Amino acid sequence: MLLTSWAQPQPDIWQHLSRYLLPRLIGHTALMMVVVGVGVAVLGVGLAWLSACCEYPLRRILDPLLVLPLAFPTYVLAFIYLGMLDFAGPIQTAWREWFGASPALLEAISRPGGVLFILVLAFYPYVYLLARAAFVGGGLAAFEASRSLGQGPVRTFFRVSLPMARPAVVAGLALALMETLADFGAVSIYGFDTFTTAIYRTWLGMFNLTAAVQLASILMLFVLLLLGIERFSRSSRVVQSERRPTGHRIRLGGLRGWLATSLQLAVLLVGVVLPLVQLLVWAWPQMSDLLDSRIIGVVFNTMVLGLSGALAVVLGGLLLLAATYRASKRQQLLGEVAALGYAIPGTVLAVAIMLAFLQFDQLAGTSLAGGMAALVMAYLIRFLRAAWGPLDSVAGRIRPQYIEVARSLGVPRWYRLWRVNLPLLWPGLVTAFLLALVEVAKEMPATLMLRPFGWETLAVRIYELTAEGQWEMAAVPALILVLLGAIPVAVLIRSGRVRAI
Repeated sequence: MLLTSWAQPQPDIWQHLSRYLLPRLIGHTALMMVVVGVGVAVLGVGLAWLSACCEYPLRRILDPLLVLPLAFPTYVLAFIYLGMLDFAGPIQTAWREWFGASPALLEAISRPGGVLFILVLAFYPYVYLLARAAFVGGGLAAFEASRSLGQGPVRTFFRVSLPMARPAVVAGLALALMETLADFGAVSIYGFDTFTTAIYRTWLGMFNLTAAVQLASILMLFVLLLLGIERFSRSSRVVQSERRPTGHRIRLGGLRGWLATSLQLAVLLVGVVLPLVQLLVWAWPQMSDLLDSRIIGVVFNTMVLGLSGALAVVLGGLLLLAATYRASKRQQLLGEVAALGYAIPGTVLAVAIMLAFLQFDQLAGTSLAGGMAALVMAYLIRFLRAAWGPLDSVAGRIRPQYIEVARSLGVPRWYRLWRVNLPLLWPGLVTAFLLALVEVAKEMPATLMLRPFGWETLAVRIYELTAEGQWEMAAVPALILVLLGAIPVAVLIRSGRVRAI
């Protein structure tokens, strides 16, 4: 759909876009990739090294909590910090009353450039999780070996430990940058023009779907570049099992230990505590609205969409697992291609699916383009990997003997699937369903652009209220969404993927 859109030239629209908008879009996109890339790499790798290889006060408590920023959608963090730090917000107001003029840092964060700070804060856990797993797998043993040969700690980290973790770091960095390119809510709240906001405005502002699809195809060039980097890093990654380090942790005593603890506390304070406290402060006077029929209706709509999308995604994940489990390399490669939708921004998916459904409606005489089918299709494509990943991980640990014994006893195939395969896959099914449910509930651009007329969800409600600057009114739906987003994070911590060693 993206490629075929170029068969219909839009010279008038593109003359306007290329003169006034396209240079700014490319510049902002390049700026985001550089700043967010450096930020998440430095913060994620630094925290991962401290967590995996060092010993300091409160480490066992703080380590698993560093993934909690994943519970906050970027657009929720964006409107919280914009409301707190803008000129009329509580922080700058209090600063002016106590000390006079506001410092430049607060001014910078409150301006549109502050969206870069939000994106780094929201996406560093992708690098942190993968880098930490790489450091745990063998970082300490190699570090001690290099130190025993007379190398200094800094030189050893940059010459030995970091190169060993490089594939994992690059993979996490690619994931973070793909999420950055796909972000719509945070950049729109800060008024920071990117391809995602331009696609939305071109479609629903200029009423030109074809030009919006053409813009989406340009954004996909950035996505394909990141996919190639992520694929290359995965192919060059050394397979390591996450196990206890064979060396001894580097003990950070005294001031150095408390500095490491302070760094982690500062990240949690900025990424979790302050946003949650501000949400509660704004939401407390509105708590009576929880029983309001409109809020109940919005939550109901969100759960209906979430359950529908999650069931479709889990079913798709099961079918993909059945097609790729113990299959040939060609089939496994096709499975990887089928799950690439996670890298496609929601705005790109929305315009491509709408164009496809409109063409199908013209041929078949149906009216699917404005219904739930298009939206569920977008969820299925976007979040298929969220279900396939946990299912494939659990299936890889199932012993083939269990299936062979049932087959040797003459158990029919479908009964064997019901009584043997599904119970063994149950942990992966639960994780896949929860992840898909929350991702669907948090998805903003695809829902905003493809939802049936009058259908309002928590994400849509937050967007509408924040677009009008009503931070306090948006706090209640945002708090509900954050609590919902905490579910997969709790599952991640409980499952042991992030644990104190």
